[in-house]
Amino acid sequence: MAPRKIIIDTDPGQDDAAALLLALSSPADLEVVAITTVAGNVPLSLTTRNARVVCEVAGRREVKVYAGCDRPLKRQLVTAEHVHGKTGLDGFEVDEPTMPVEAAHAVDFLIETLRAAEPGEITLCTLGALTNIATALEKAPDIAPRIRELVMMGGGFFEGGNITPAAEFNIYVDPDAAEIVFKSGIPIVMMPLDVTHRVLTLKRRVDRFRAMGTRVGDAMAGWLDFFERFDVEKYGSDGGPLHDPTVIAYLLRPELFSGRACNVEIETLSPLTVGMTVVDWWQVTGRPHNAHVMREIDAEGFFELLTERLARF
Repeated sequence: MAPRKIIIDTDPGQDDAAALLLALSSPADLEVVAITTVAGNVPLSLTTRNARVVCEVAGRREVKVYAGCDRPLKRQLVTAEHVHGKTGLDGFEVDEPTMPVEAAHAVDFLIETLRAAEPGEITLCTLGALTNIATALEKAPDIAPRIRELVMMGGGFFEGGNITPAAEFNIYVDPDAAEIVFKSGIPIVMMPLDVTHRVLTLKRRVDRFRAMGTRVGDAMAGWLDFFERFDVEKYGSDGGPLHDPTVIAYLLRPELFSGRACNVEIETLSPLTVGMTVVDWWQVTGRPHNAHVMREIDAEGFFELLTERLARF
């Protein structure tokens, strides 16, 4: 079978870097059509820089990177340097990237590419705020039925939030964009905190990256050593949740995950719970399903996949 065509929309972020490396290490399974960047973990200039850093660390300078929206649809940008460091990718020393940023805006690229592709040919993988996707849908609603699937990291239900008691960071950054996406009719697979908090960067797992003796292995270990320190202190766990690679792992090994179809609504009005993903897990509202919400993951299988694929570099 031909590799599945994907566009990765991202705001790197150390866990985004892990997701990008997992996708780039799997060319027989996934064709990375492009990477689009959005403001989120850090401002747009840094997320765009960091996407190129990861491509260069992976030796994949040919991958096209498009810069997208530098702020949410209606709100002030919230960033997470307290988690990811001042560059968004602290923890491993790298040279400044030299590969180019494409001239087109990410939103225009998304619209043109989806219109040119066969319906159902391209899957969107979103690792950050959904601003680029929502903006594209607002400008060109005809692209929605052309998207095969949108697999996203965002939200939470039983786990609550990680930036507020109610909200997960990616949704909180731009809840208005999330509302547009969840109402678009696109088939959505949602990787919430309920899944990502089960895949922890335990020392023995990070040590396997370090033991590879490669630039990618060293980079991944350094990035995760830095990234996990915040969550270790916050949660008192051995290692922190590794959120974003679950999106790519699902495309490679869907049998690692289980969940159910649900209705998901996004809270955009309440100052107390803005950004909350209201998941009708128990099917009590009668509202139509609009997302397949994952809840369980085989954590050991996930890390075996990630380690095996990154060892290919």
